[in-house]
Amino acid sequence: MKLLETDNIDLFFERLAAAHPEPGTELDFTNTYTLLVAVVLSAQMTDRGVNKATGPLFERVSTPREMLELGEDGLKDYVKSVNLYPTKARHIIALSRILVEEFAGKVPSTREELERLPGVGRKTANVMLNVAFGQPTMPVDTHVLRLSFRAGLSAGKNPRAVEADLLAVVPERYAQDAHHVLLLHGRYVCTARAPGCDVCPVNDVCPKNGVLPE
Repeated sequence: MKLLETDNIDLFFERLAAAHPEPGTELDFTNTYTLLVAVVLSAQMTDRGVNKATGPLFERVSTPREMLELGEDGLKDYVKSVNLYPTKARHIIALSRILVEEFAGKVPSTREELERLPGVGRKTANVMLNVAFGQPTMPVDTHVLRLSFRAGLSAGKNPRAVEADLLAVVPERYAQDAHHVLLLHGRYVCTARAPGCDVCPVNDVCPKNGVLPE
């Protein structure tokens, strides 16, 4: 595959940053804990679908203690429109109990502690570290994975490899918001089925590698 030329990487992120001047998660949340709940629910779901479920939920619940009071069955009633909701509800109740018993109801701010929580893998931990705690991590979802290959930012075929490549090539001044602008670009412009090359702000520097290889 053809990688994006080093001299063009800065220009690539400069233009994406200009196209998305206020990048951020499209998940609705009210505090760090509800962000964690929303991110756990977002696996294999659109943000819009998660927000539809969490709008009423977060009017009722905003802390781990309140979630435990609601209970697993009560939580399921709110999130039954979410894919894999029985498993996700079980994880959310379990992680809420750990937060109450071991962290005084607070969401921890280290990767090691976050990944100890049920339902929290590397991508979810990266989202929390970035959005909630301001760390320049690189969550890799399907949009970022696909776009990174197509744009020649990474030859990696799995999220961990792409994460490592992006952390190595993204200019430091764009690192905090890089995954947001990549995700938004992949979601709304460089889509899987019909890439909008005619309106793409990086069209002239993109190697256009096509789809992720098998």
